[in-house]
Amino acid sequence: MNSWNWPGELLTRITSAYLELREVARRPLDRGLSHREQGQGMVEYALILVLIAVVVVLILTTLGKQVKNAFSNVSSAIGT
Repeated sequence: MNSWNWPGELLTRITSAYLELREVARRPLDRGLSHREQGQGMVEYALILVLIAVVVVLILTTLGKQVKNAFSNVSSAIGT
């Protein structure tokens, strides 16, 4: 006969059996999802990089002349 600590040990066994079955059931799904999620992550990174590049280009085109003038002023002040 089993000498279980009722209901604590029974609840523990049921919980562990449930978690094991859940992991076994998820394994085939995890393999398929991981490839799709990796591809999705790469697309997200690419979109973020494109957005950053567009913002940098816009900032440089609007402030480029001012930055060039500032460096020219500093360069001419150092040179004299």
